Amino acid sequence: MKIKICSCNQTMPVNAGVAARIAQILDADQVQASDMLCRRDIPRFMEALDGSEEVIVACTQERGLFSELARERSAPIRFVNLRETAGWSSESVNALPKMAALLAAARLPEPEPVPLVNYESRGHLLIIGTPDVALPWARRLSAQMEVSVLLSEGAAHGERLGERVFPVYSGKQIALTGYLGQFTARWHQSNPIDLEACTRCNACIDVCPENAIDFSYQIDLNRCGSHRDCVKACGLVGAIDFERLATQREIQADLVLDLSRQPLLRMSDTPQGYAAPGADVTAQFDAALKLSQLTGEFEKPKFFVYKDKLCAHSRNGKQGCQACVDVCSTAAISSAGDKVKVNPNLCAGCGACTTVCPTGAMSYAYMRASDTGLHLKTMLAAYAKAGGMHAGILFHSQQDGQQLILNAGQSARAESKRGKGLPARMLPFALHHTASVGLDLWLAAVCYGASSVVILLTDEEAPEYQAAIREQVAIANRILQGLGYQGQHVHVLHLTTASELEAALYAILPAQIPAQSAGFHLAQDKRVSLDYALTHLLEHAPLKAEQIGLPAGALYGNIEVNRDACTLCMSCVGACPASALMDNASLPQLRFVERNCVQCGLCEQTCPEGAITLQPRLLLTGAAKQVRILNEAQPFHCIRCAKPFATAQMIETMVQKLGSHSAFAAHPERLRMCGDCRVADMMLANNP
Repeated sequence: MKIKICSCNQTMPVNAGVAARIAQILDADQVQASDMLCRRDIPRFMEALDGSEEVIVACTQERGLFSELARERSAPIRFVNLRETAGWSSESVNALPKMAALLAAARLPEPEPVPLVNYESRGHLLIIGTPDVALPWARRLSAQMEVSVLLSEGAAHGERLGERVFPVYSGKQIALTGYLGQFTARWHQSNPIDLEACTRCNACIDVCPENAIDFSYQIDLNRCGSHRDCVKACGLVGAIDFERLATQREIQADLVLDLSRQPLLRMSDTPQGYAAPGADVTAQFDAALKLSQLTGEFEKPKFFVYKDKLCAHSRNGKQGCQACVDVCSTAAISSAGDKVKVNPNLCAGCGACTTVCPTGAMSYAYMRASDTGLHLKTMLAAYAKAGGMHAGILFHSQQDGQQLILNAGQSARAESKRGKGLPARMLPFALHHTASVGLDLWLAAVCYGASSVVILLTDEEAPEYQAAIREQVAIANRILQGLGYQGQHVHVLHLTTASELEAALYAILPAQIPAQSAGFHLAQDKRVSLDYALTHLLEHAPLKAEQIGLPAGALYGNIEVNRDACTLCMSCVGACPASALMDNASLPQLRFVERNCVQCGLCEQTCPEGAITLQPRLLLTGAAKQVRILNEAQPFHCIRCAKPFATAQMIETMVQKLGSHSAFAAHPERLRMCGDCRVADMMLANNP
C-alpha cells in the first residue's frame, strides 16, 4: 500500500523526515511527502497509480481532482484528512502521532459488505395541505412529476380548482404511513362535495343562498342552511351527497410533500421520501427540489442485525425491556408479541437501539462493533508507538459533526488565527451516527489506551438519542470511577460552532487508564465484548471493589427474592430470556447467575406473588459467574403415591386459594396429589 502525504504548500509540518517516521511506525516502505501533490507533484501521484497496489491520499480538499486523475488507472484509491484534523492546529508540531494513527486506520481493509435495503419510487407525489398552499405547488410540480393533492380544511384565499390536470381529494382525520415508494394516506371524506366527481361548473356556487361554497368547491357546513339547492343544481353529475355512507378513502404514493399547518408525522426522524418544510417558502422550495430527485431505484445498508432469541422484550404477554422501542425516533421498531419487529425501510441507521439493548439482541452492522473496535485499537496502538501521550477519541457524525471539525481546522489557518484547531491528542473518529456506539466500545477504547472518550452531538441528533447516550455515558463513568480510575473518561458535548468545540476539547483533562493496553479484539456479541473490557479494567484497577452500584435501567444487576412469598412456581425461569434464572431438575430450587442478568424486569413482571425485586449493580467478584441459590424448599410428596412433585408452600397456597372451589370442595385432598394421582382418584370416584 502506497501512502501520499502533503504539506499543502508548506502550511503543515509535513516533510521527508515526517514521512520516514510514519513509515517506521506503520512498518510501511512507501510513504512519500510532497508540498503540492495536487499541482506541481501530480506526476508523482500518477506514478503511484501504476499497478494494482492501493494508494492512500492524505488530502480530502482535492478529492475530486485525484479521483478524476485515477479514473483510468487500475489502482484503488482512498482518502484521509490530515489537514483540518491534525496539520492545521496550534499544536500541529506535536501532531505526528495523530497523523500516524489516522493513516494506520486508513490502511485497514474495508469491512465486509452488509445486506442492502431497496426502494423503488416512480415519482408519484402526494401534496397535502390547505388549498391556498397545496394548489400552487401542485401546479408547479405537475409538469415534471405525477402529482395528487389531498386538501385539508382551509379557505381557498383566491386559489381555485381549474382544469383537471391532477387528481384532487379532500378530507379530515388524515393519517399517513409508509416510506419512500410505499406511502399510504387515509382520510375521512367528510365534505358533501366529492372533488373527483366535481366538474367545477360553479352551479352550486351560483345557487347557494348562504355563500357557503367557494372556489375550493367545499361546503362550509357551519354556514350551510341545508336548503340542498346545490344538490339540485349539481344534478346528474352527482358530486354532492350529504348522506354519503362510504367516507373512508385512501391513496398510495411514492413521495409526500406535507404542507399541513402541523406535520402529520411527528417523529424526530421522518421516513425517506417525506418532507414537511412548514410555512417557510425557502424550505418549501428545498423540499420540493429534493423530492423531485427521488425517482428511480435506491438502496441503503441494512443497519441492524436482530437476534430474536436474545430479545428480552416480552414473555407470555408480560412486557420486559422496551428500550429499543422507546428510543427509536423513526417508529421503525414496534412490539410484535414476545419479540420486536424492525422495518428496515424506516430505519435511519442511528444505531441507538443497539446502544441501549442490554442483551445484544440488536447489534449494529454499519460498521459492525468488531470492525469499529479494530479501528480504535489500530489508531491507539499507532498513536502510542509514535510517542503520543494521553490519547483521546472524538466520536462524531459524518454530517454536522464532520463539518464542525473541518471548520475548527480551517479557523486555525484563518488570517486572524482566531482558532486553535483540534488538540493534537484528540483522534477524530467518524460514524454514520453518534448513537451507534455505546458502553462496550467506550470501555474498550479506555482499555486500548484512550484517556478521554468524547461523543460530539449537534442539533442533528434526535432528543431521544441524546438522552440515551447521556444515560449510557453515566453508567460508563460510574463503572470506571467505581474501579478507582481517576478523572472523567467519557464526555458528551452538544455544540454547534467550531469555537465551542475547540474550547470544550482543550478543557477536557486526561483521565487515568490501565497501566497496560488491552490485547483483546471486540466480538460482535455485546455482552462478550463487555466481559473482555471489564476483565481488563478490573485486572488493572487502582481500587479492588467487589461491586459497583448502577442506576436503574443498567444492563447488569442482581435480583432479590422474598423467600416468604416465593412459592417456587418457576414462572420467572420460563420468562428469563438470558438464562440468568434456572430451576433444578432434581430439587425445588430457584438458581441464578448474576453475570447473565440483563435487568429486563420480565421475572419481576411475571412473578404471581410479587416476590422479585431488581437490584442494578455490577458484581466484580467471581461470584458473578457462579450459580447461586435464591430459594429452595423440601419437596412435597404426593399423599397417594409419595412422588415428590411440588413444595409444601406451593401446596398450602393452592389449598388456601382453591380449597373452596367447586371442583375441589368435596375432595380437598386431591390438591395434595400429583397430577396423575388426581386424575386416577377422579376416575375411581366416577366408576366405583
